[in-house]
Amino acid sequence: MWLNADKAGTKTARKRFDDLAGKVCEKVLPIKEKYFLGKGSKVAICCLASIDLLKEISNSVDIMDRIVIAARLLSENRGIDTLIQFAIYNPTLCHIILCGSEVKGHQAGQALLSLCENGIGTKGRIIGAKGPYPFLKSSQNDIDRFRHQVRVCNMIGEIDLAKVRNSLLATV
Repeated sequence: MWLNADKAGTKTARKRFDDLAGKVCEKVLPIKEKYFLGKGSKVAICCLASIDLLKEISNSVDIMDRIVIAARLLSENRGIDTLIQFAIYNPTLCHIILCGSEVKGHQAGQALLSLCENGIGTKGRIIGAKGPYPFLKSSQNDIDRFRHQVRVCNMIGEIDLAKVRNSLLATV
């Protein structure tokens, strides 16, 4: 199977390699800060891969008092599935500020924006997503609910805490 030269076999082999590489990275380069819960109920901040921005937000009492959660989004599949489930279990969540730097290759932020704009196609693929594996396991019902519940403020690339704070204040 690893040496299968057809298109499906190549994608399967690459997916296995990428999964293995991801597991190795988790062990070799563990990043402990995954999310921080706040005291608010309507807004979440998604920092993509910007761990320094996430730490700044977590240390900002005025921001943490206004948001439900500050977290990273590293993948265009499992990460978005987790975000969908979080939103469903927190029905007052209605805004996500999407900021920070994209994960190279995965483009999780772009995939989230594509999901909100276009939904999913066959086999759970996010329509218009550019990452290598933009396939969700969430049900169509959960995805539809998420898309109707949440509005995303696109600040991809923004790592300035003051600008993120201003966006939050304009949202709340």
